[in-house]
Amino acid sequence: MQCLLHGHPGGLAVRLWNGRVLGAADAACSLVLHDAAVLRDLVLRRDPLRLAEAFFRGQVDIEGDLYAALGLRSQLGGLRLRWRERFGLAWQALALRGPARAGAELRVARGRRRDARRAIGFHYDVSNDFYRLWLDREMVYSCAYFEDAAHDLDRAQQAKLEHLCRKLRLAPGQRLLDIGCGWGALIVHAARHHGVSAHGITLSRNQYEHVQARIAQGGLAGRVTVALKDYAELDGTAVYDRIVSVGMFEHVGLERLPRYFDAARRLLAPGGVFLNHGITQNGEGWGRTVGTSFINRYVFPGGELDSVSNVQRVMERRGFEILDVEALRPHYALTLRAWVSRLQAAEAEALRLVSPAVYRVWCLYMAACARAFEAGDVGVYQILAAPRGDGRWPVPMTRRDLYV
Repeated sequence: MQCLLHGHPGGLAVRLWNGRVLGAADAACSLVLHDAAVLRDLVLRRDPLRLAEAFFRGQVDIEGDLYAALGLRSQLGGLRLRWRERFGLAWQALALRGPARAGAELRVARGRRRDARRAIGFHYDVSNDFYRLWLDREMVYSCAYFEDAAHDLDRAQQAKLEHLCRKLRLAPGQRLLDIGCGWGALIVHAARHHGVSAHGITLSRNQYEHVQARIAQGGLAGRVTVALKDYAELDGTAVYDRIVSVGMFEHVGLERLPRYFDAARRLLAPGGVFLNHGITQNGEGWGRTVGTSFINRYVFPGGELDSVSNVQRVMERRGFEILDVEALRPHYALTLRAWVSRLQAAEAEALRLVSPAVYRVWCLYMAACARAFEAGDVGVYQILAAPRGDGRWPVPMTRRDLYV
């Protein structure tokens, strides 16, 4: 099985268990149906989520270009079958007992929607070794920063870490908080290269243990610390000179965004700055669609997106002044394609670490996200802000210092 193969331009073909092919003869990809029961959903419902679940279970395979296959919804809508042919195919699906494949067990998000620890554990505590297969050497799990589209992932993630530190205008002796620190790349980089005292928090046990080991191995005790803690559990006022959050606030939930920004505002010292890096969407609110249902069920339990304008509005209402906003949408498309390519190349090792269903979920999810960023359906923004109230301007008058 391969999750990503190179095909050629064309439409979508569907190959049935009996060898019959529906669709374009020169298709860039084919859906191979191993289980007759899948045909019933394909013909009668045309439900992309049901078809995705069948793919995860191995009841459907994709031959050809995975990215082309992600045009499935529109392509299926374009399949024109006469009513007699549709009835005949549906009857075959209902009547046929085989051949069929036993479905692999899927990891499905369960429990309360707002159980933050359970949600984070579901997504991040799969296996550090699994993530290590396809992330860069620093294990940065967020949008890279490609100063040149030809740069490799390792270089682009190093550039992202430095770009964040420069935007925060870090200086020796400052106290930095990283909300949702992941595997610790940013707090380690900030301490080593900018002389700050860095503290990270995460709700992932696997990430926490990895950062602890990294601190010890790097001789960074006393300069870098990490806690297994939620942002709402942080005590104190005006504790940090700089606060950063990268790829975390998507997990917060739209109803809780005010509380999230309140916590950042409370923890930030006078003259401090806060950088929030996160994904947004074109539409307002998080309605129930095939895409949102898939993400919340199999990838990010409780995760929600909103428009960048709504995010900024919440920040302003919680006492922040917006200093700078940068869009990085094409950077995330490149990042996701790099992740898919690296995961596909490490398929054999990945299948020793996780089930085939988990592997397929991640391939399909990241490839679909790459297409969404390329199409402009979703975006990613770095929003730099400071507490409003005393009139001070805590960053330089221009951006020139970021690029020298």
